[in-house]
Amino acid sequence: MEKRYFNPSRDGFYGVYYPCVEKTDKAFIVMLGDSSDDRMAVSGAKWMQKLGCNVMAMSPDKQDYGHHNYPLERFEKAIAYLKSQGNEKIGIAGASTTGMMALVAASWFPEITLTIAISPPDFIMEGFYQDGKDGAHERPGDNESSISYHGEPLPYLPYAYRHPEYWQKIKEESKSRGDMIASRSMFDESERIHPIQEAERIKVENIKGKIIFIGAEDDALWDTCKYIRRMEQRLKERPHECEYESLLYEHGTHFAFPQSMLDMMMPVIGNLFVGLAFKAGRKHPKECRQTRLDIDRKLTATIKKW
Repeated sequence: MEKRYFNPSRDGFYGVYYPCVEKTDKAFIVMLGDSSDDRMAVSGAKWMQKLGCNVMAMSPDKQDYGHHNYPLERFEKAIAYLKSQGNEKIGIAGASTTGMMALVAASWFPEITLTIAISPPDFIMEGFYQDGKDGAHERPGDNESSISYHGEPLPYLPYAYRHPEYWQKIKEESKSRGDMIASRSMFDESERIHPIQEAERIKVENIKGKIIFIGAEDDALWDTCKYIRRMEQRLKERPHECEYESLLYEHGTHFAFPQSMLDMMMPVIGNLFVGLAFKAGRKHPKECRQTRLDIDRKLTATIKKW
């Protein structure tokens, strides 16, 4: 699999470019996994390549899923490179936190004409670290946004808790729900304490081309279907030039990936892993799989048509 590595000091962003063997003028920026060359990123790249797309996998750094003041200008530089390689159509895809980042990037850069957001919020999150400080797997940043632009943090929804209470609350909720990780109550409490301000909302009406929102009602990390419905309402109330489609399901968990992509990420054990990770995946394995198969069919058709 051909690849070219990029780093911030030399190129202005961290990423890996995976060009198709067959020539194509379509490219996707894909943000999956902890690193641009780990199994999740490579699987996402292979999945997109099968649909005729070159792929630029991006991440904050190597083996780092923390997001704190991630520079939006990195997307500018990646887009410029993709265009220099003859890519006339540029899409972007992300899941969870990077689903949020995909929406924000698309709302800033009109070159992006197909945006896929899996399990996203409709607001900019506060920044967070996964550096193991004081034994916590994750902690909030010190008054940092998850995203910045030219050194200025974008307005964000603050978390309800600070370190170390933040991770303690997540562990308590995960244990009580029976999930590998759960933070839905924390996000509900964050919004209760700090009602979302307009400056903190993602300006989805600025996105060009097509948006596909994907979410499941049984998401344990946050109420993504509520967030997606709010973005739908925002688009109904504001002028926009994009087409949008929401794929909302009763069952599917936070890992609402296309089934064939999940099979690439975790051959044989992908379906089992979702059940181990989330209680909803254990209680409704067939329904969750049907959700992923439906997402697979619909995304495949959309990307091929694009």
